[in-house]
Amino acid sequence: MGRTESTPLPLAQQRRRNLPASAAFGWLAAGWRDLWRKPLPSLAYGLVVFVLSLAVVTCLFRLELDYILFPALAGFMVVGPLVAIGLYQKSRDLEEGRPVSLASMIFVKAESGAQVWFTGAILCLLMLVWMRAAVIIYALFFGLRPFPGIDHIAAMLFTTPQGWGMLVVGAVVGGLFAAFSFAISTFSIPMLLAEKIDAFTAMGTSISMVFRNLPVMLMWGAIVLVLFLIGVVTGLVGLIVIFPLLGHATWHSYRAIR
Repeated sequence: MGRTESTPLPLAQQRRRNLPASAAFGWLAAGWRDLWRKPLPSLAYGLVVFVLSLAVVTCLFRLELDYILFPALAGFMVVGPLVAIGLYQKSRDLEEGRPVSLASMIFVKAESGAQVWFTGAILCLLMLVWMRAAVIIYALFFGLRPFPGIDHIAAMLFTTPQGWGMLVVGAVVGGLFAAFSFAISTFSIPMLLAEKIDAFTAMGTSISMVFRNLPVMLMWGAIVLVLFLIGVVTGLVGLIVIFPLLGHATWHSYRAIR
């Protein structure tokens, strides 16, 4: 017998939206609109992210830990969804017609309670594991050779066999970390904000939503990466606008697929 109107779709099909890859640009446009609806709280949020990021980079150089700068920047993308929770809150408030304020974006009250912070702790742990893995990869190819400094890193990577080997292995390992962290976090944090759900269910559901909507999520991941790199090459100043834009857009990606 065929499926009747009253028969619910299997859960896997419920999580497949069959969205085209171009839908990711619609999320970005929706995020742009949210950014400029009462923009001051969003820009202030972006400014705080910029100042904190700059402080971390400055500390790395002063503590002579510049060899973990690039892994740390990559790791920022792992914890980014948690950092952006206040931006999800603003988009949610706009959607539901509630007043928007910087205070409500900073002191977020998630429907899931402490589960969102438990997920955040897992993401932080994942970031630390990635940074340790990056240091180990460097040691495997260059041994105890001191880090040559940011000014000389390009020559070391692109003019030596060890450098090319490290780039290949680092790209593969980093790609696996990136894919896993993206899958567990991109929807789980907005979900924990808006729904009464536990951390592991949210992360598992996020993985399912990502992989059942792979074309549009690959496009979304590429957009996030490109915009984040633009923020980095502008000396992190670009994050003042780019981070709020991506945060608001991520909320719309969650609403579109959930």
